[in-house]
Amino acid sequence: MANPPTIIFTVTTDLSYDQRMQRICHSLATNGFEVLLVGRLKESSVPLLPQRFQQKRINCWFEKGKLFYLEYNLRLFFFLLTTSVDIISSVDLDTLLPAVLVSKLRSKVSVFDAHEYFTEVPEVVNRPLTKKIWRMLGNSLIPRVDLAYTVSQSLQSLFSQLYKRPFHLIRNISVSNPIIAPPSSATPIILYQGALNAGRGIEALIIAIKELPNLKLWIAGEGDLSKQLRQLCQELHLTDQVHFWGYLQPKALKELTSKATIGINILENKGLSYYYSLANKTFDYIHAGIPAIHSNFPEYQLLNEQYEIGVLVDDLQPSSLKKAILQLIDDQAYYSKLQQNCLVAAKSLNWEKEEQRLIQLYQGLSKNK
Repeated sequence: MANPPTIIFTVTTDLSYDQRMQRICHSLATNGFEVLLVGRLKESSVPLLPQRFQQKRINCWFEKGKLFYLEYNLRLFFFLLTTSVDIISSVDLDTLLPAVLVSKLRSKVSVFDAHEYFTEVPEVVNRPLTKKIWRMLGNSLIPRVDLAYTVSQSLQSLFSQLYKRPFHLIRNISVSNPIIAPPSSATPIILYQGALNAGRGIEALIIAIKELPNLKLWIAGEGDLSKQLRQLCQELHLTDQVHFWGYLQPKALKELTSKATIGINILENKGLSYYYSLANKTFDYIHAGIPAIHSNFPEYQLLNEQYEIGVLVDDLQPSSLKKAILQLIDDQAYYSKLQQNCLVAAKSLNWEKEEQRLIQLYQGLSKNK
Protein backbone atom coordinates (compact mmCIF):
# COMPACT_ATOMS: atom_id res chain seq x y z
CA MET A 1 0.00 0.00 0.00
CA ALA A 2 1.39 3.40 -0.99
CA ASN A 3 2.25 5.87 1.74
CA PRO A 4 -0.16 8.82 2.08
CA PRO A 5 0.97 12.04 0.40
CA THR A 6 2.87 14.40 2.69
CA ILE A 7 2.05 18.12 2.73
CA ILE A 8 4.18 20.76 4.42
CA PHE A 9 2.53 24.13 5.06
CA THR A 10 4.87 27.07 5.66
CA VAL A 11 3.72 30.14 7.61
CA THR A 12 5.32 33.03 9.49
CA THR A 13 2.98 32.75 12.51
CA ASP A 14 3.88 30.89 15.71
CA LEU A 15 0.96 28.44 15.04
CA SER A 16 -0.85 28.66 18.41
CA TYR A 17 -3.65 31.00 17.35
CA ASP A 18 -3.83 30.44 13.60
CA GLN A 19 -7.39 29.14 13.31
CA ARG A 20 -7.43 28.98 9.52
CA MET A 21 -4.33 26.83 9.31
CA GLN A 22 -5.49 24.58 12.12
CA ARG A 23 -8.75 23.98 10.24
CA ILE A 24 -7.04 23.34 6.91
CA CYS A 25 -4.41 21.00 8.35
CA HIS A 26 -6.97 19.09 10.43
CA SER A 27 -9.24 18.58 7.41
CA LEU A 28 -6.43 17.24 5.23
CA ALA A 29 -4.96 15.11 8.03
CA THR A 30 -8.31 13.38 8.54
CA ASN A 31 -8.74 12.76 4.82
CA GLY A 32 -5.72 10.72 3.83
CA PHE A 33 -2.77 13.14 4.02
CA GLU A 34 0.27 13.37 6.27
CA VAL A 35 0.42 17.04 7.25
CA LEU A 36 3.19 19.11 8.83
CA LEU A 37 2.56 22.76 9.71
CA VAL A 38 5.80 24.76 10.01
CA GLY A 39 5.91 28.15 11.71
CA ARG A 40 8.16 30.23 13.90
CA LEU A 41 9.14 30.16 17.54
CA LYS A 42 8.90 33.51 19.35
CA GLU A 43 9.84 34.56 22.86
CA SER A 44 6.12 34.93 23.61
CA SER A 45 5.15 31.54 22.15
CA VAL A 46 3.09 29.22 24.34
CA PRO A 47 3.25 25.40 24.19
CA LEU A 48 1.45 23.93 21.20
CA LEU A 49 -1.67 21.85 21.77
CA PRO A 50 -1.76 18.30 20.35
CA GLN A 51 -3.33 18.12 16.88
CA ARG A 52 -4.20 15.47 14.29
CA PHE A 53 -1.29 16.83 12.25
CA GLN A 54 2.37 17.44 13.05
CA GLN A 55 3.66 20.88 14.04
CA LYS A 56 7.12 22.40 14.00
CA ARG A 57 8.43 25.78 15.05
CA ILE A 58 11.66 27.22 13.68
CA ASN A 59 13.72 29.29 16.08
CA CYS A 60 15.25 32.49 14.63
CA TRP A 61 17.70 35.03 16.00
CA PHE A 62 15.60 37.88 14.63
CA GLU A 63 11.87 38.33 15.34
CA LYS A 64 10.92 41.09 12.88
CA GLY A 65 12.07 43.21 9.97
CA LYS A 66 14.12 42.40 6.90
CA LEU A 67 16.64 40.30 8.83
CA PHE A 68 13.85 38.09 10.16
CA TYR A 69 12.45 37.41 6.69
CA LEU A 70 15.91 36.71 5.31
CA GLU A 71 16.84 34.36 8.14
CA TYR A 72 13.50 32.59 8.26
CA ASN A 73 13.39 31.98 4.52
CA LEU A 74 16.94 30.59 4.58
CA ARG A 75 16.05 28.25 7.43
CA LEU A 76 12.89 27.19 5.61
CA PHE A 77 14.84 26.52 2.42
CA PHE A 78 17.26 24.09 4.09
CA PHE A 79 14.49 22.46 6.12
CA LEU A 80 12.36 21.84 3.01
CA LEU A 81 15.41 20.68 1.09
CA THR A 82 16.10 17.89 3.58
CA THR A 83 12.61 16.84 4.71
CA SER A 84 10.41 14.17 3.15
CA VAL A 85 7.54 15.89 1.34
CA ASP A 86 5.28 15.54 -1.70
CA ILE A 87 3.45 18.88 -1.67
CA ILE A 88 4.81 22.20 -0.35
CA SER A 89 2.07 24.70 0.42
CA SER A 90 3.23 28.26 1.06
CA VAL A 91 0.87 30.45 3.05
CA ASP A 92 1.19 33.99 1.67
CA LEU A 93 4.01 35.55 -0.27
CA ASP A 94 6.48 35.79 2.60
CA THR A 95 7.31 32.04 2.54
CA LEU A 96 6.83 31.39 -1.17
CA LEU A 97 10.44 31.78 -2.38
CA PRO A 98 11.96 28.77 -0.53
CA ALA A 99 8.84 26.69 -1.26
CA VAL A 100 9.03 27.25 -5.02
CA LEU A 101 12.82 26.84 -5.17
CA VAL A 102 12.74 23.54 -3.31
CA SER A 103 9.74 22.25 -5.25
CA LYS A 104 11.60 22.86 -8.54
CA LEU A 105 14.89 21.43 -7.26
CA ARG A 106 13.22 18.29 -5.90
CA SER A 107 10.43 17.95 -8.51
CA LYS A 108 7.72 18.39 -5.87
CA VAL A 109 4.29 19.96 -6.12
CA SER A 110 3.98 23.60 -5.02
CA VAL A 111 0.86 25.37 -3.74
CA PHE A 112 0.16 29.04 -2.97
CA ASP A 113 -2.38 29.73 -0.23
CA ALA A 114 -3.03 33.49 -0.29
CA HIS A 115 -4.61 34.69 2.94
CA GLU A 116 -4.23 38.33 1.92
CA TYR A 117 -3.01 40.68 -0.81
CA PHE A 118 0.49 40.81 0.62
CA THR A 119 1.84 43.77 -1.35
CA GLU A 120 -1.20 45.81 -0.24
CA VAL A 121 -1.09 45.21 3.51
CA PRO A 122 -0.55 48.40 5.59
CA GLU A 123 2.97 47.33 6.59
CA VAL A 124 4.02 47.22 2.92
CA VAL A 125 1.75 49.41 0.82
CA ASN A 126 3.36 52.74 1.83
CA ARG A 127 6.97 51.52 1.54
CA PRO A 128 7.78 51.75 -2.19
CA LEU A 129 11.03 49.76 -2.23
CA THR A 130 9.70 46.98 0.02
CA LYS A 131 6.51 46.80 -2.04
CA LYS A 132 8.50 46.65 -5.29
CA ILE A 133 10.60 43.74 -4.04
CA TRP A 134 7.61 41.71 -2.87
CA ARG A 135 5.72 42.51 -6.09
CA MET A 136 8.66 41.27 -8.20
CA LEU A 137 8.77 38.06 -6.17
CA GLY A 138 5.04 37.57 -6.59
CA ASN A 139 5.11 38.19 -10.33
CA SER A 140 7.97 35.72 -10.71
CA LEU A 141 6.86 32.96 -8.35
CA ILE A 142 3.07 32.79 -8.28
CA PRO A 143 2.66 31.83 -11.98
CA ARG A 144 5.03 28.87 -11.34
CA VAL A 145 3.02 27.11 -8.63
CA ASP A 146 0.87 24.07 -9.42
CA LEU A 147 -2.19 25.26 -7.46
CA ALA A 148 -3.32 28.61 -6.03
CA TYR A 149 -6.28 29.57 -3.89
CA THR A 150 -7.39 32.52 -1.76
CA VAL A 151 -9.98 33.60 0.80
CA SER A 152 -12.47 35.92 -0.93
CA GLN A 153 -14.23 36.29 -4.27
CA SER A 154 -12.74 39.76 -4.73
CA LEU A 155 -9.18 38.51 -4.26
CA GLN A 156 -9.87 35.45 -6.40
CA SER A 157 -10.89 37.65 -9.33
CA LEU A 158 -8.08 40.16 -8.79
CA PHE A 159 -5.33 37.52 -8.48
CA SER A 160 -6.56 35.56 -11.50
CA GLN A 161 -6.25 38.67 -13.66
CA LEU A 162 -3.02 39.92 -12.07
CA TYR A 163 -1.06 36.67 -12.31
CA LYS A 164 -2.73 35.30 -15.47
CA ARG A 165 -3.56 31.97 -13.83
CA PRO A 166 -6.60 30.40 -12.14
CA PHE A 167 -7.15 30.93 -8.42
CA HIS A 168 -9.59 28.82 -6.43
CA LEU A 169 -11.73 30.03 -3.52
CA ILE A 170 -11.35 28.52 -0.05
CA ARG A 171 -12.94 30.91 2.41
CA ASN A 172 -11.93 31.17 6.04
CA ILE A 173 -15.22 29.84 7.41
CA SER A 174 -16.04 28.50 10.86
CA VAL A 175 -16.86 24.89 11.64
CA SER A 176 -20.57 24.18 12.21
CA ASN A 177 -21.90 23.81 15.75
CA PRO A 178 -23.30 27.23 16.55
CA ILE A 179 -23.40 28.06 20.26
CA ILE A 180 -26.13 30.45 21.35
CA ALA A 181 -25.28 31.14 24.95
CA PRO A 182 -27.49 33.03 27.39
CA PRO A 183 -26.25 36.55 28.12
CA SER A 184 -23.36 36.46 30.59
CA SER A 185 -24.77 39.57 32.27
CA ALA A 186 -27.54 42.11 31.93
CA THR A 187 -25.00 44.48 30.39
CA PRO A 188 -24.65 44.25 26.59
CA ILE A 189 -21.15 43.19 25.53
CA ILE A 190 -19.36 44.49 22.44
CA LEU A 191 -16.63 42.10 21.26
CA TYR A 192 -13.58 42.82 19.15
CA GLN A 193 -11.47 39.76 18.33
CA GLY A 194 -8.27 39.83 16.30
CA ALA A 195 -4.92 41.56 16.04
CA LEU A 196 -4.46 44.82 17.93
CA ASN A 197 -2.74 46.60 15.05
CA ALA A 198 -3.05 49.93 13.27
CA GLY A 199 -5.98 50.39 10.92
CA ARG A 200 -8.40 48.20 12.87
CA GLY A 201 -10.46 51.03 14.36
CA ILE A 202 -9.88 49.90 17.94
CA GLU A 203 -8.96 53.35 19.25
CA ALA A 204 -12.18 54.81 17.81
CA LEU A 205 -14.15 51.91 19.29
CA ILE A 206 -12.76 52.60 22.76
CA ILE A 207 -13.62 56.30 22.45
CA ALA A 208 -17.15 55.37 21.34
CA ILE A 209 -17.58 53.08 24.35
CA LYS A 210 -16.67 56.02 26.61
CA GLU A 211 -19.98 57.56 25.53
CA LEU A 212 -21.90 54.32 26.14
CA PRO A 213 -21.44 53.73 29.89
CA ASN A 214 -24.11 51.00 30.02
CA LEU A 215 -22.11 48.72 27.72
CA LYS A 216 -18.95 46.67 28.12
CA LEU A 217 -16.19 46.17 25.54
CA TRP A 218 -14.25 42.91 25.37
CA ILE A 219 -11.03 42.86 23.36
CA ALA A 220 -9.55 39.43 22.54
CA GLY A 221 -6.11 39.46 20.94
CA GLU A 222 -2.75 41.19 21.08
CA GLY A 223 -0.61 43.14 18.65
CA ASP A 224 1.53 46.20 18.04
CA LEU A 225 -0.95 48.48 19.83
CA SER A 226 -1.50 46.32 22.91
CA LYS A 227 0.29 48.68 25.28
CA GLN A 228 -1.09 51.89 23.78
CA LEU A 229 -4.71 50.65 23.85
CA ARG A 230 -4.47 49.64 27.50
CA GLN A 231 -2.96 53.02 28.28
CA LEU A 232 -5.78 54.77 26.39
CA CYS A 233 -8.34 52.94 28.53
CA GLN A 234 -6.56 54.09 31.67
CA GLU A 235 -6.48 57.69 30.47
CA LEU A 236 -10.21 57.57 29.70
CA HIS A 237 -10.97 55.82 33.02
CA LEU A 238 -12.42 52.80 31.23
CA THR A 239 -10.59 49.98 33.02
CA ASP A 240 -13.87 48.73 34.52
CA GLN A 241 -15.74 48.99 31.22
CA VAL A 242 -13.11 47.56 28.83
CA HIS A 243 -11.59 44.12 29.40
CA PHE A 244 -8.53 42.84 27.53
CA TRP A 245 -8.55 39.03 27.25
CA GLY A 246 -5.22 38.71 25.47
CA TYR A 247 -4.53 35.78 23.16
CA LEU A 248 -7.04 32.94 23.43
CA GLN A 249 -6.89 29.43 22.04
CA PRO A 250 -9.59 28.81 19.37
CA LYS A 251 -11.87 26.84 21.72
CA ALA A 252 -11.74 29.51 24.43
CA LEU A 253 -12.29 32.26 21.84
CA LYS A 254 -15.36 30.47 20.49
CA GLU A 255 -16.85 30.21 23.97
CA LEU A 256 -16.14 33.89 24.65
CA THR A 257 -17.67 34.96 21.32
CA SER A 258 -20.89 33.12 22.10
CA LYS A 259 -21.41 35.32 25.18
CA ALA A 260 -21.15 38.64 23.35
CA THR A 261 -24.02 40.81 22.13
CA ILE A 262 -22.43 42.53 19.13
CA GLY A 263 -19.32 41.63 17.13
CA ILE A 264 -16.90 44.18 15.68
CA ASN A 265 -15.23 43.66 12.29
CA ILE A 266 -13.92 46.99 11.06
CA LEU A 267 -10.89 48.15 9.10
CA GLU A 268 -9.56 51.38 7.65
CA ASN A 269 -9.20 51.38 3.89
CA LYS A 270 -5.40 51.34 4.09
CA GLY A 271 -4.76 49.19 1.03
CA LEU A 272 -6.46 46.67 -1.22
CA SER A 273 -5.68 43.79 1.13
CA TYR A 274 -7.96 45.28 3.77
CA TYR A 275 -10.51 46.51 1.22
CA TYR A 276 -10.99 43.06 -0.34
CA SER A 277 -10.69 41.09 2.91
CA LEU A 278 -13.16 38.57 4.29
CA ALA A 279 -12.08 38.06 7.89
CA ASN A 280 -12.42 34.82 9.81
CA LYS A 281 -14.19 36.69 12.63
CA THR A 282 -17.04 37.42 10.20
CA PHE A 283 -18.03 33.77 10.30
CA ASP A 284 -17.23 33.36 14.00
CA TYR A 285 -19.87 35.99 14.72
CA ILE A 286 -22.35 34.43 12.31
CA HIS A 287 -21.98 30.99 13.87
CA ALA A 288 -22.44 32.44 17.36
CA GLY A 289 -25.66 34.13 16.25
CA ILE A 290 -24.21 37.58 16.92
CA PRO A 291 -25.08 40.54 14.67
CA ALA A 292 -21.92 42.47 13.90
CA ILE A 293 -20.72 45.84 12.71
CA HIS A 294 -18.68 45.52 9.50
CA SER A 295 -16.79 47.96 7.31
CA ASN A 296 -18.66 48.82 4.13
CA PHE A 297 -16.26 46.88 1.88
CA PRO A 298 -17.16 44.69 -1.14
CA GLU A 299 -17.16 41.26 0.58
CA TYR A 300 -19.30 42.46 3.48
CA GLN A 301 -21.65 44.22 1.10
CA LEU A 302 -22.16 40.93 -0.79
CA LEU A 303 -22.65 38.99 2.43
CA ASN A 304 -25.12 41.46 3.86
CA GLU A 305 -27.08 41.65 0.62
CA GLN A 306 -27.49 37.89 0.70
CA TYR A 307 -28.13 37.29 4.40
CA GLU A 308 -28.37 40.66 6.26
CA ILE A 309 -26.28 39.65 9.23
CA GLY A 310 -25.11 43.03 10.50
CA VAL A 311 -24.68 46.77 10.07
CA LEU A 312 -22.21 48.34 7.62
CA VAL A 313 -20.32 51.52 8.50
CA ASP A 314 -18.72 53.88 5.99
CA ASP A 315 -16.03 55.22 8.31
CA LEU A 316 -14.42 54.48 11.67
CA GLN A 317 -15.28 57.69 13.47
CA PRO A 318 -16.36 57.16 17.11
CA SER A 319 -19.69 58.82 16.30
CA SER A 320 -20.37 56.37 13.43
CA LEU A 321 -19.52 53.37 15.60
CA LYS A 322 -21.67 54.68 18.44
CA LYS A 323 -24.62 55.14 16.04
CA ALA A 324 -24.25 51.58 14.69
CA ILE A 325 -24.03 50.09 18.18
CA LEU A 326 -27.14 51.95 19.35
CA GLN A 327 -28.99 50.88 16.21
CA LEU A 328 -28.54 47.26 17.31
CA ILE A 329 -29.01 47.80 21.04
CA ASP A 330 -32.08 50.04 20.92
CA ASP A 331 -34.10 48.16 18.29
CA GLN A 332 -34.66 44.70 19.72
CA ALA A 333 -36.89 43.57 16.84
CA TYR A 334 -34.17 44.48 14.35
CA TYR A 335 -31.51 42.80 16.48
CA SER A 336 -33.56 39.59 16.74
CA LYS A 337 -34.09 39.58 12.98
CA LEU A 338 -30.34 39.83 12.34
CA GLN A 339 -29.65 37.16 14.94
CA GLN A 340 -31.98 34.72 13.20
CA ASN A 341 -30.43 35.63 9.85
CA CYS A 342 -27.03 34.68 11.28
CA LEU A 343 -28.31 31.23 12.19
CA VAL A 344 -29.76 30.77 8.70
CA ALA A 345 -26.48 31.88 7.12
CA ALA A 346 -24.51 29.48 9.34
CA LYS A 347 -26.31 26.54 7.73
CA SER A 348 -24.86 27.48 4.34
CA LEU A 349 -21.61 29.13 5.36
CA ASN A 350 -19.67 26.45 7.21
CA TRP A 351 -16.32 24.72 7.02
CA GLU A 352 -17.84 21.31 6.34
CA LYS A 353 -18.92 22.56 2.91
CA GLU A 354 -15.80 24.62 2.29
CA GLU A 355 -13.42 21.78 3.14
CA GLN A 356 -14.94 19.55 0.45
CA ARG A 357 -13.44 21.83 -2.21
CA LEU A 358 -10.14 21.98 -0.34
CA ILE A 359 -9.85 18.18 -0.18
CA GLN A 360 -10.74 17.82 -3.85
CA LEU A 361 -8.00 20.28 -4.81
CA TYR A 362 -5.31 18.43 -2.86
CA GLN A 363 -6.53 15.00 -3.94
CA GLY A 364 -6.22 16.15 -7.54
CA LEU A 365 -2.64 17.21 -6.88
CA SER A 366 -1.69 13.95 -5.21
CA LYS A 367 -3.08 11.91 -8.12
CA ASN A 368 -1.13 13.94 -10.66
CA LYS A 369 2.17 14.31 -8.80
